[in-house]
Amino acid sequence: MSVSSYFEVLKPRESLLLTFLGISGAVIAGGGISDPERLLVTTLAVALGCEGVNGLTNYLDREVDGVMRRTCTRSLPARRIYPPQKVLPLTLGLIGAGLVIAWFLNPVCFVAGVVGTAAAVVWRKTAWTHLLGSISGVAPLAIGWLAMSPRFDWTLLLLSLLVAFWVPLHVWSVMVANRQDYLRAGVRIFPVTWETKDVVKIFLALSGVLFVLSVWIYTIGALSWVYLFVAVAMGISMVLANWKLMVSVDSRDAWKVYKLSAFPYLGIIFSVLVLETLLR
Repeated sequence: MSVSSYFEVLKPRESLLLTFLGISGAVIAGGGISDPERLLVTTLAVALGCEGVNGLTNYLDREVDGVMRRTCTRSLPARRIYPPQKVLPLTLGLIGAGLVIAWFLNPVCFVAGVVGTAAAVVWRKTAWTHLLGSISGVAPLAIGWLAMSPRFDWTLLLLSLLVAFWVPLHVWSVMVANRQDYLRAGVRIFPVTWETKDVVKIFLALSGVLFVLSVWIYTIGALSWVYLFVAVAMGISMVLANWKLMVSVDSRDAWKVYKLSAFPYLGIIFSVLVLETLLR
C-alpha cells in the first residue's frame, strides 16, 4: 500500500478533465480572469469534489472491477489497498471539503455539487447510470459558471447540453469496446445488452448532436472563426470516427471513439472557448 495507490483511486485523469470543465465555466462566465482569487477557490472546490466522487465510485464499483480484465489491476480490486474501506475517509473528506467551499462560493454551487455527487453514486451499473452520469458530468461546469455568475443563459445551457450528450457517447464507447468483459462481470445494461450493430447507430446520431451543439454555441457566443473552424474540424472527426465504427462494428474502432471523445474532442473545444474568452 502506498500513496500512489490512493492517488490512483481518485482517477486523476478523469478528475483533471472534469476540473478543467469547471475552470472553463468559471472563465467563460467571468469574461476572463477578473477575480483570480475566486477562480482559484472555485478550482479547488471542483478539483476536491471531482477527486472525491471519482474515488467513491471506484469504491462502489470495486467488485465489478475485480472481475473485469480492464480494471482488475486497479488499487482496490488488486488489494493494494485493503480493506477497501480505508479509502472512505479520504474520498468522503474530499467531497465534504469541496461542498463546504462550494457553499461559501454560492449556495447554488453547493446545490449543484450535491446533485452531481448524488447522481454519480446512486444506482451504479443500472439503466439509470447513463442519465445520471450526464448530470454528474455537467455539475463541475455548472459550479464553475455559477461561482462567477449566478445567471442562467443560453451559453450555459448549450455548454451543459454539450457535456450531457458527450458523457453517454464517451462511456458507451468504452463499454462497447469491452463488451464481453462487461457481460462476464454481470453488467447487463445498455449498450452491452444490445447488438453492437444497432448501438453504433445511436453513437453516430450522438456525434451529430454534438456537432450541431458546438456550432450553435458559435452562433450565440460572439466567437471568432477560429472557434468555428475547430468546432467543425473536431465535429467532423467525431462523426467520421463513429461512421467508421458503424461500418466496421469493431471493438478497436469503439476504443478509438472513446479515446477521441475525451481530451482530443471535449478538451480542445473547451480550451478554444477559454482562449477566446481570455483574448477578447
